[in-house]
Amino acid sequence: MSGTVERRRPQTAQQFVLGELRSAITGGELRPGAPIRQDALAARLEVSRVPLREALKALEAEGLVVHHVHRGYFVAELSLADLEEIYRIRALLETEAVLRAMDVGPEGLTDTLAAIHHEVERAARAGDVTAMAEANRRFHFTLIDACGMPRLVRMITTLWDSTDAYRSLYYTDPAHRAQAVHEHRAVLSALRECDKDSAVRWLDDHRAHAVEALRKVLAPETAPEED
Repeated sequence: MSGTVERRRPQTAQQFVLGELRSAITGGELRPGAPIRQDALAARLEVSRVPLREALKALEAEGLVVHHVHRGYFVAELSLADLEEIYRIRALLETEAVLRAMDVGPEGLTDTLAAIHHEVERAARAGDVTAMAEANRRFHFTLIDACGMPRLVRMITTLWDSTDAYRSLYYTDPAHRAQAVHEHRAVLSALRECDKDSAVRWLDDHRAHAVEALRKVLAPETAPEED
């Protein structure tokens, strides 16, 4: 969480708190399963409990936090089965969006994506997980939004929101950051060449590598028992 409350805030206190909490979750400051201590957050962000509660309700609806009676709010945790299902659905929906975007996307789309990818690379080199997660999301959704199908985009957005905390875990590893940069470059190359099959294949690989890495986090291998 930035902790810099002096910067210009969004229109409402609720939007400000919502943005700060979402950033803390997607940036890995608040990890899956971590408790959200409302009194401390309200004091830190200099807001009352009312906008904080409203922001938490919004994040609960998005699936980023969960509420336990008598215990409070916690960052949502996913099972391996949940994660694999979400990524499988993403593959189906995003393939349709990308193929459509390659047909009807605006002129200069690839140049826009390349500029965003430079931000991904800078963040990866600096080891700035939060900045990389944010730039990565803009890269993918600039491409997805270009499909011109708002209902499809909303469905994909919901799936992304539910796994943001885990994406930050993935980017913590320098090798994973380098892998993502390599895959983005390959996607850009395929888009420039109008090679739909290659673009879809690289995006499939991009998701698959993330799932494989997160599988080790969610379902680590147990050590063999000694005889």
